[in-house]
Amino acid sequence: MSVEEFERIAEFAARETDDAVRFELINGRIGIKKAADGDRNSIVLWLMKQCMQARPELDLYQGQGLKVEEYRAGRVRPDGVLVPRRHFAGHGEWADPTGALLVLEVTSYDSDTDRRDRQEKPAAYGAAGIPFYLLVDRDDHTVTLFSNPNPGVGYRDTHKEAFGAKVPIPQPLGIELDTERLKRYVD
Repeated sequence: MSVEEFERIAEFAARETDDAVRFELINGRIGIKKAADGDRNSIVLWLMKQCMQARPELDLYQGQGLKVEEYRAGRVRPDGVLVPRRHFAGHGEWADPTGALLVLEVTSYDSDTDRRDRQEKPAAYGAAGIPFYLLVDRDDHTVTLFSNPNPGVGYRDTHKEAFGAKVPIPQPLGIELDTERLKRYVD
């Protein structure tokens, strides 16, 4: 399937399903991203508040589509994309990831979350050169920070902590995340 065909399907689905589901193209396969639940939205807001306090010149976009061309012409919709203020203004539904500082994904409680969030997305985001990928894993109550992207491959480094730990995100962000609150947002 071409990227153009995928984008037409995704656009049609967005109109017809009232945003109940969103489509992604990862590793040559169409994936379905369900609408965010209340806990997932709360986790995104948790990150937004921490980033705004530490770095008010940054914005956290929700639902912004990214072109991860290096990873088999992929199209992804992270739960959050941290960028300089107004970075995506004027961009379309699928933006170039250049300038993105961090992408956030929160695991879903579905059968393909392991493949999608823990395997394919780190490869896609790292290959696209995004400095950091933050995975909030609600299954095992951990936060994993992927860093040191290796364009064309993925990330060289990972740092995993249990909910409750402080997670430092080095420069160019220079933020320390307090993950204690995440304990409230898991089943």
